Amino acid sequence: MRTTLLVRSRRRLLALLGSVALAVTGAIALPGTAQAANILTNPGFESGALSPWSCTGNLGSIVSSPVHGGSKALAGAVSSSDNAKCSQTVSVQPNTAYTLQGWVRGSYVYLGVDGGASTWTTSPSAYSQLSVSFTTGAAQTSATIYVHGWYAQGTYYADDVSLDGPGGGGGGDTQAPSAPTGLTSTGKTSSSVSLSWGASTDNTGVTAYDVYRGSSQVLSVSGTTATVSGLSPSTSYTFTVKARDAAGNTSAASNSVTVTTDAGSGGGTGFKQAAPYLYLGWGDPPSATSVMSATGIKWYTMAFMLDSGGCNPAWDGSRPLTGGTDQTVINQIRSAGGDIVPSFGGWQGSKLGANCSSAGALAAALQKVIDAYSLKAIDMDIENSDEFENEAVQAKILTALKTVKANNPGLKTIVTFGTSTTGPTYYGNRLIEQAKSLNADIDVFTIMPFDFGGGSDMYGNTVGATEGLKTKLKSTFGWDDATAYAHIGISGMNGLSDQQENTTPAIWTQIRDWANSHHIARLAYWSVNRDRPCAGGGVVSNCSGISQTNWQFTSITAGFTG
Repeated sequence: MRTTLLVRSRRRLLALLGSVALAVTGAIALPGTAQAANILTNPGFESGALSPWSCTGNLGSIVSSPVHGGSKALAGAVSSSDNAKCSQTVSVQPNTAYTLQGWVRGSYVYLGVDGGASTWTTSPSAYSQLSVSFTTGAAQTSATIYVHGWYAQGTYYADDVSLDGPGGGGGGDTQAPSAPTGLTSTGKTSSSVSLSWGASTDNTGVTAYDVYRGSSQVLSVSGTTATVSGLSPSTSYTFTVKARDAAGNTSAASNSVTVTTDAGSGGGTGFKQAAPYLYLGWGDPPSATSVMSATGIKWYTMAFMLDSGGCNPAWDGSRPLTGGTDQTVINQIRSAGGDIVPSFGGWQGSKLGANCSSAGALAAALQKVIDAYSLKAIDMDIENSDEFENEAVQAKILTALKTVKANNPGLKTIVTFGTSTTGPTYYGNRLIEQAKSLNADIDVFTIMPFDFGGGSDMYGNTVGATEGLKTKLKSTFGWDDATAYAHIGISGMNGLSDQQENTTPAIWTQIRDWANSHHIARLAYWSVNRDRPCAGGGVVSNCSGISQTNWQFTSITAGFTG
């Protein structure tokens, strides 16, 4: 959001853990001694992909921070109904002792073997090592080891997991399964594709099938069907499947199948968000939960995440990422049933997009924030000459967004930028074109229809600007009207803008109703701090400059459903 005076520097916790005592008498065979060799595949997740690990609910991802060793680690996005259990099955030798170890971080993280021993840690703020030993049964030839968090306890991390002991089959199984056959699509929607294939064969047995979208593994399943979700409408995707056995041997890829998702009713990603901006570093910030109670708003766009130096994210570039006022407010919002999307950038300040040395470094900075708050969405507010009017920085930001979206399944990415009354400017068009060429898969392109340089028809100018954006998205991505609208966001400015444009509650209601009737994805405005009356008060930080009631614009925005 561009401003002058309105500066936008913008736990069931207790688990009964049992241990099994092995009584050894002269009549019982002693277990073999395990050799000190890690028989897990991808134990430190350095491949950058999950395989051959598989995670329940598709809740596992590979992250660049925080790590224990190397450059990658596993993140398990625990929910209230899923502990994000990530497991790997390996070949083992019968009646043999094994030691399982791993480094974990998070609240109530477990490490163990299916049907056997496990261990856990409470809530380390840094990586802590877990270790558990077990002995295989007399006829046991495979073991499934796992790591998981606990329900509603937030994202956990795991790294450098090891299972020390001999592999199965004496010298180890090295025979890969046959390739899956007859891959076909059995159904599709605007956001998902269902697949089916013929089973593979293997000398010891197939334990999982890995589903790939292009070159990226997106699912791991035990059967011969899968549904890949989180896709964009009217978009072509190519899928293949590989089979995997207990020793981690992977087959060749199946035949490929290319599917174009449906446009769907209203098109789009299914993502809808009413999220006015709230800025805790400026403008007499109100109680977020009091505003929620008074208006029914559920989401806030929290401003602003900036660079505190060295490509390190901090609220406003100075307040700590965690442990400060911002986290306290976010916790309160979530306890009240709401959520937040942080906004990176803004009009001024030291911005991560401009100052991080590379797209990889920027992605790592974004990941720190995603991990800190288990985010569902992030907003990149791309403004001014250092980001918006710099094509190289635009590309850096889009590439970083592509990276974090790939590493965080389900994450929604939003870019916010200025506009003219008729649609995107040169740099806005360039941003959209780069998003296409980089396959950045941006969910929402949000325009800021104000500070046009004058003009009194804020409803007409907002609609004109949005229609211009729709036209650009259609021509660039080949979308139909419904799909284009479903990738659009509007972020206005309540009351008086910097250039004295006046968006009244009545006009904002018109804009809200238009946004609902055209099924766009997002409605926001700058800002809740200003959603208070001060008729004749001018353009100030803690009121709108016009006659209104307290939180009137927020109440109107809460009526946006898309």
